[in-house]
Amino acid sequence: MIINMNIGGTEKALLNMINNIPRNQYIITIFMLEKYGGFLDHIPSDVHVKYFQNYKNIKDMLNKPPHEVSLDLIKNKKFLTAFLIMLFHIITKALKNRSIYFKYLLSKYPAFNEEYDIAVAYDGPMDFISYFVLKKIKAKKKIQWIHFDVTKIGFNPKFASSIYRKYDNIFVVSNEAKMRLLELVPKLKNKTKAFLNSSSPSLIRKQSKFGVGFTDSFNGIRILTVGRLSDEKGQDLAILALEKLVAEGYNVRWYCVGDGPSRGRYEQLIREKNLKNHFILLGLDPNPYPYIAQSDIYVQPSRHEGFCITLAEAKYLRKPIITTNFAGAKEQITNGENGLIVEINEDEIYKALVNLIQNEDLCEKFSSNLDIGFNEVHDNYITFDRVM
Repeated sequence: MIINMNIGGTEKALLNMINNIPRNQYIITIFMLEKYGGFLDHIPSDVHVKYFQNYKNIKDMLNKPPHEVSLDLIKNKKFLTAFLIMLFHIITKALKNRSIYFKYLLSKYPAFNEEYDIAVAYDGPMDFISYFVLKKIKAKKKIQWIHFDVTKIGFNPKFASSIYRKYDNIFVVSNEAKMRLLELVPKLKNKTKAFLNSSSPSLIRKQSKFGVGFTDSFNGIRILTVGRLSDEKGQDLAILALEKLVAEGYNVRWYCVGDGPSRGRYEQLIREKNLKNHFILLGLDPNPYPYIAQSDIYVQPSRHEGFCITLAEAKYLRKPIITTNFAGAKEQITNGENGLIVEINEDEIYKALVNLIQNEDLCEKFSSNLDIGFNEVHDNYITFDRVM
């Protein structure tokens, strides 16, 4: 179960994982809250797809502030529902657990008729999906997946303590993110394991040869970042680091593949820093690999991650890499050996870029070291047999 198939790391990790699942052993169903996203067409044709048809009836109640929901209901003369929404909001706020509210919202909708061998709350931590899989889907085994550093997002340890303990397993996408989860909810220790995101080096290299990639005639150093345009991904830090590079006279251009809620704010910042011709927002592209292959330096400026699948993809294409020190970064990059890990601020990113720009030998060293040990055995590094 997942929210939708938006173009993002969680959705890409899901696609990578199901492509590693042998179809002669498993029948796969993806269940989404809504039919939406640029990766919808990338779901393999032999995978079943279902949608929660009633999500539209409760979406606002889940996502909008309760006072706004209640006011809308009152305007539509639904006084009892408005009262109940506020009542359950007060109760859940006092208990610090939205389970009662979820129960109320789902009370009209029956559980699935089908019974599965495994049901996975994949888009985690997302409390509604965790509750839905637990209460509305029949399965012999249930798994909670965690894709983020829970200390950096709106995570509710009390909810996790009461709901996650009813799952058979909890998988976290990096060892560091796993440790962060257990710091907040130590009683989950015996159920929790690290399960690194899957990706295919051979497929990524193949896809990097398709598509156009860069279409401008820029002849300087191309820096690339791939990811959702949002605060946690840190593209604002990239803009500020680029400002320093341009001021120092470096012939560089920074490109970003992706879109998201912070695009307007970043466009404003680009204008304020007079970087319109230097910092290029390319928008969404389900195949960013030609851009990665054609770039000179890959930078991951995130404030927090769980594993960061785009970092792994840049590694497979053997790019000189700079990454900030988020959870899981040290599980992918050895600082000074196959990339640079820096603190999460624009000054450190700027200094690392100057280091690589001025030191071609260091770039070659990183690319060469990334070529060691990354062969096709990684294509099946993660198989679903570990779940069973």
